[in-house]
Amino acid sequence: MDPALAAQISEAVADKVLQYRRDTSCWKICREGNGVSVSWRPSVEFPGNLYRGEGIVCGTPEEVWDCVKPAAGGLREKWDENVTSFEIIQSITDTLCVSRTSTPSAAMRLISPRDFVDLVLVKRYEDGTISSNATHVEHPLCPPKPGFVRGFNHPCGCFCEPLPGEPNKTNLVTFFQTDLSGYLPQNVVDSFFPRSMAKFYTNLQEAVKKFHN
Repeated sequence: MDPALAAQISEAVADKVLQYRRDTSCWKICREGNGVSVSWRPSVEFPGNLYRGEGIVCGTPEEVWDCVKPAAGGLREKWDENVTSFEIIQSITDTLCVSRTSTPSAAMRLISPRDFVDLVLVKRYEDGTISSNATHVEHPLCPPKPGFVRGFNHPCGCFCEPLPGEPNKTNLVTFFQTDLSGYLPQNVVDSFFPRSMAKFYTNLQEAVKKFHN
């Protein structure tokens, strides 16, 4: 992928995801519990929903980031039940890459294995926040593969934010905006994401304890 084009697209995506973070209006809560809230609003990118998760994780932003960051052979593959494997298709800079993520079947096998090819930009902000920002792209080195339905991530990402006065805690805000493709009933999709996102926070907290204690 052309590096200049990749940089242009990824910065636009990062601006969009930051807008999601700053915009507190029109979110409807669909799941709350264990200190985690999941809300949604209609997507303007595709005929589906944009989901927002927020919760406090015990661990520094760097420790939490180490567990969630997109890295081949990284910790995410070890604890995230929605990630089978993660690979780098093209490394453009040390903060920008094209990745392929494969996911297992889910929702009692109603959702078959998927894969996603994304342009991913990592940003660090002056207040210590670390963010990932991603969107789907096509890449000649990663055509559709047998056994996987190709899904599409519209602008999405996460923010690992420091908590003032709480150096060993992180406010984690996540955004998912995924077209799973493959003629799935809408009610299956609508029930999958809130449940999956809530479980993501629970599993992440266990991972931070396991790998950083």
